Amino acid sequence: MTTNLEKRPKKALSSQAFSLNVDGVKGACPAGEKHAQKNIAKGRIPVLSCEGPCIRGEIARLAANIVSEEEPYARSCYAETFLVPHSTMADWVKNADRVVMIDGCFLKCLGRVLDNFIDAEKIIHIDALPMHRKYGDVFLYTDVPEAEREEVAGQVADKILTRLREEHDLAKVG
Repeated sequence: MTTNLEKRPKKALSSQAFSLNVDGVKGACPAGEKHAQKNIAKGRIPVLSCEGPCIRGEIARLAANIVSEEEPYARSCYAETFLVPHSTMADWVKNADRVVMIDGCFLKCLGRVLDNFIDAEKIIHIDALPMHRKYGDVFLYTDVPEAEREEVAGQVADKILTRLREEHDLAKVG
């Protein structure tokens, strides 16, 4: 018996740059507008992350939430940033001196979008996967107990904060 998967042609393992059309939208998220305005006024550095349904994306998301609790960082919404171009959230990311992007794996899905949204020199791009080297054969985040997800995300966040502090200290010297 032949399955539909067996009939599919082999896919390329890489792609060229491509674009995606997105329908326009009226308005913006009121809570997002207030959040972004507050963080612009405070000079906070936006933190974006992978938010995929896989465990690697969940670790990146949880770590970003932890990093965002530390000064001078604050959580930014990737969906509003990329998909509501007239929003204050998008303005915050576009006009920030630095932006932290925490991807869940080597595919760097949202990081590749960010690379084409702002100047690459402004991005502190972090791949969380090498920081924990776990779950290579697990997809769903629900397959990993919540306490373990939180523990690993905390470890990743600690490594990210150490790296950010070191980069900040080097920038002061340079």
